[in-house]
Amino acid sequence: MSRSITIKDISRSFDLGGRTVLALDRVNLNIAAGEFVTLVGASGCGKSTLLRLIAGLDEPDLGMIEVAGVEIEGPGVDRAMVFQNYSLFPWLSVLGNVLFSRRLVANRYDLTASERDGETARASSLLDLMGLTRVQDAYPDQLSGGMRQRVAIARALMSRPAILLMDEPFGALDAQTREVMHDLILDVFAKEKSTIVFVTHDVEEAVYLGQRVVLMAPQPGRIDTVYEVPFESQRLPDLRLEPEFLHLKRAVMQRIRETSGVGNVAAAH
Repeated sequence: MSRSITIKDISRSFDLGGRTVLALDRVNLNIAAGEFVTLVGASGCGKSTLLRLIAGLDEPDLGMIEVAGVEIEGPGVDRAMVFQNYSLFPWLSVLGNVLFSRRLVANRYDLTASERDGETARASSLLDLMGLTRVQDAYPDQLSGGMRQRVAIARALMSRPAILLMDEPFGALDAQTREVMHDLILDVFAKEKSTIVFVTHDVEEAVYLGQRVVLMAPQPGRIDTVYEVPFESQRLPDLRLEPEFLHLKRAVMQRIRETSGVGNVAAAH
């Protein structure tokens, strides 16, 4: 079951060579249960830092983050994270990677026969959803980048997380593969019903995937503008050519330029 996320007055700073850098400054955001939110903004605006805080991989200096009304105090099985680098175990098959991750999260290696069958069935279902059934016995170095990221997503979904956190997961993929992955993740969103928070530098990707686009500004990192995306959840590739889509994309890109300065225009691909 999906869960809501409440971000309250979050601030986070880092020490860089003896200099304190304020990465996030009083960030507030409510994300509804079952919502798909994308985070965009120029480099250095704190998108990935905020995602790590939601994951419980880091702690804020000030403020708190709640999941379904409960303050998070570290990583939890209710949240799963997908990174740009796949971090698959090279000595395990596709199926082995997906199964091992669940047993690692659950801290269980002595499953009963019934539990083992249930987890194998879950893994097989996810591999089918990801289009990986035919390569379930292959190893990571035998797969394309897109296939490896599918494995990473299946692995993250194995424990049925209420919240799926994605940090530029398609950033290393070519344009054609990215479009395929966009439709795949929307299909996953519809079927798995997790809350998704998705960090990207690509404005078109953010508008195509998100129900809301949250634009963050840098120096210090803060939420600048929240855009409601006026399209149905089920989206087709031709949507990218629609005037309303292009208008929203241009508006987000223009605001990124305004908040980051002329020199950071390249931040909005």
